[in-house]
Amino acid sequence: MTDDTHIFGDGVLGATVSAHGAELHALRAGGRDLLWSGQEPWRRHSPVLFPIVGRLVDDTAWIDGRGYHMTQHGFARDSAFRWLERDETGCRLELVDTAQTREVFPFAFSLVIEYRITQGRLSVGYCVTNPDVQRVLSASLGAHPAFIWPLAPDVPKDRHVIEFDQPEPEDVRRLDGGLLLPDPLPTPVRGRMLHLDEALFTHDALIMDRPASRGLTYRIPDGPGLRLTWEGFAQLGIWMKPGADFLCIEPWYGLASPVGFKGEFSTRPAVFHLQPGQEWRASWQIGCI
Repeated sequence: MTDDTHIFGDGVLGATVSAHGAELHALRAGGRDLLWSGQEPWRRHSPVLFPIVGRLVDDTAWIDGRGYHMTQHGFARDSAFRWLERDETGCRLELVDTAQTREVFPFAFSLVIEYRITQGRLSVGYCVTNPDVQRVLSASLGAHPAFIWPLAPDVPKDRHVIEFDQPEPEDVRRLDGGLLLPDPLPTPVRGRMLHLDEALFTHDALIMDRPASRGLTYRIPDGPGLRLTWEGFAQLGIWMKPGADFLCIEPWYGLASPVGFKGEFSTRPAVFHLQPGQEWRASWQIGCI
C-alpha cells in the first residue's frame, strides 16, 4: 500500500487501484492478468468517464448560455481522488468539485467510487451526489474497463464471443469523429451471441443504447471466460483499438453528443439530473468462470 495505489484481494482475485483517476490498474486471478497492461497503443486500464461519456461537439459544453471546454470522457479520469477507506478487501475514493473543475464544469458534486472483492468477484460501485442547495446537477458517468484479448495464449481473437443474458435484437449506434451518428445500424449480435472480430471496431465503438441484458459472458467457447454484470447503467459500449490486445466492455449512463448537436448540456441524450441533495448510484461486477 502506498499513497498512490492500493492492492487488495481475497486469495482468489487480486486488484490494484490508483488514486489518480480512481482507476483500476490491475486485476489478477490464478497468476494471470485479466486487465490490459496500459502500454501503447492505449495507456489506460479502466478509466472513469465523468461528467460526460464520449465527446461533445467542438469539445464544448453549453451551460446557461456559456461555453465550457471539456475534452472527451471528462476530467475525472485525470483527477486526483482522495482515499476515504482502504483495507484488505477494497477501498473507497472521492472526487469533489474544485475551482479548477468549475472552470470546465460549473457544478458542485461528489463522486464516490468503491472497489470491493468478495468470493472471487470484484464489485465497483459509483455514487454521484448533488450537494448544491439550489441547482440541478446534470451529468453522465461510464465505466471503461479493458480486459485482455485473447483470454488465453495462442487462441485467435476471432474464437472469442460475448454471450448476453437476453436476446439483443435492437439496432446499434456508431460514431463519427467521436460523435454519435443519427442513424442506427443493424446489430451484429445474433440472438444472444456476438462473435468477436477486430473488424467490428474499424469504425470505433459498437454502442448498444437500449440493451435488454444486464449481464454477459466474455469467453472462449469451451475455455476460460469472464462474467460481467451491472446495475444502474442504461447503455453499453464495446470497443478496442485495432491492433491492440484488449477488449473494453463498458457499462454507461451516457452517450456522446450527436453530430451537429448545439443544445444545452442538460438536454444531451442519456444524462441524469439530480435535484439538490439527490444521489445517483450504479455498479458493475466481474469474476472468472
